[in-house]
Parts: sequence; structure tokens; C-alpha cells
Amino acid sequence: MIIVTGANGQLGRAITERLLQRVPAARLGVSVRSPEQASALAERGVRVRRGTFEDPASLRHAFEGASQVLIVSIDSAGEAAVRQHEAAIEAARAAGARRVLYTSHMGSNPASRFAPMRDHAATEASLQRSGVAFTSLRNGFYAASALMLLERALTTGQLVAPEDGPISWTEHGDLADAAVIALTDEARLEGSTPPLTASAALDLAEIAAIASELLGRSITRVTVSDRAFRADMVSHGAPEHRADLLLGLFAASREREFAAVDPTLERLLGRAPLSMRRYLAARLSR
Repeated sequence: MIIVTGANGQLGRAITERLLQRVPAARLGVSVRSPEQASALAERGVRVRRGTFEDPASLRHAFEGASQVLIVSIDSAGEAAVRQHEAAIEAARAAGARRVLYTSHMGSNPASRFAPMRDHAATEASLQRSGVAFTSLRNGFYAASALMLLERALTTGQLVAPEDGPISWTEHGDLADAAVIALTDEARLEGSTPPLTASAALDLAEIAAIASELLGRSITRVTVSDRAFRADMVSHGAPEHRADLLLGLFAASREREFAAVDPTLERLLGRAPLSMRRYLAARLSR
């Protein structure tokens, strides 16, 4: 049985839906925090069990009978996040899974300026120590994050942020397709993958230019200091730790930590990954 964690989230749900096109529902299970939110999957024959990374006993139950477990990384940073990922790895091993897959990041690096990348590196090290065959899917930076950074600019006409660098923005759906290929064609991806990215790396000035063309009005890229950006975020209600985390993203991108462009994703998909222009065109037209 293939088990997918976080199947109520954007990436986990996309992976689950795509798996259902290739794997009988009876061979698929999901581990979710809120089973009631996955009732539609249960009605289609998917095994739905409660499992939270904070409760290892619940994970052992959710992973029962697993041949492969896909651990979708949690949306947090720090030692607690690494401990929870490690708990999921151990639960998969204890359940007898022959293989563990993990949604890592192209920027996985113990010395990264962006804290979540250090967590991914620590989790990958735990996978290597686990004794279980593993695949660490080093996903490109989610294109949805670029849309988040653009959000205020759609109203103000100014994309205000610190100095940044190019990022290989990659769409969730393409990464979900790659995960399904990794789960159903096990020989394709082993160990830590190359960066799974779209075909171009763009900075925020280029994102603003694309948005301007698509909208038919000007979105101006305005560069401010890290200090001014942090103060503005906090003044608008952002917690200080959240502001500091985002500053780490800009610092890491300035050092080109997310600038790699690799053909692996295109080869896996057998087609070009979705470009940022097409991604933004679809989102900005809604």
C-alpha cells in the first residue's frame, strides 16, 4: 500500500488525486490530521486514517501495511519540524515500508540563509541514516510563493521587497506529477534527486514585468532595505519571527541558492513544465 501524508494540503491532495488515476484506490492510503476533511477520498475507496507528526503512535497506525510512504514536509521551520519529520521516517520504518519518499527542496543546504532549507538538509540526513531505501524529491520553489509576494502589488502597483535573486519557480501540479512517477516507477528516482525545476529562473523584477504585461497596467519593482521591509511587515501585523524568516528567503536568493535550472523534471514529465508566464496568466485572470 502507498501512504501519502498531508493529503488535505495542496501538494498532498494533488499527489493523491493523480495517484488515483494510476493506482487502484484499495492500494492507496492517506494520513491526515482531520479525516473528516478527507471523506471524499474515503468514499472513493482510499483508506483514510488520522495521523499527525506530533503523535508518533497515530503515524504508526496510519502507516500500517505500507510498502511506500510519501512524507509531505510540514509548513514550519526549526528543530520541531525536523523532529516531526524524523518521527514520520521512524514510523514508516517501523511499519515495514520498503521505501520512504520525502518532499524536500532544491535549496536543501545545512548552511542556507533560509531556515527551512536547513531543516530539509537535516531531514535528508535522517533519511540516509534510517536504513530504508529513500527518495528525496528536491522540489523547485513553489510558484505559489511568487504569487504571494506579488499579492499586495496587484492593489498598490508596486512590488516592494528587499534586493533578491533569480528563483526557479515551479508549479505544484508539475511537482505532484513527478511525485507520482517516483511512487509508481521506482527505478526512476532514487536518493536525493537533482533540482526538480521549471525551465527558467526569474527575479522579482521579471515577475513584475510579466504581471504588468498580463494585466495591461504597470507593476513597478521597488527595492527597499531589509530593515525597512521588516519594519513594514511588523507594522502590518506580521510576527517578528515570520518577518525574519522571509528576510532569509531574500538573503538566500541573493546568493543564488534557488537559481538552478535542471532538465530532470521536464524529462520525467515528457513535456515542458509550466512556465511562470503561463502560471501567472491563469491565476491573474481569475
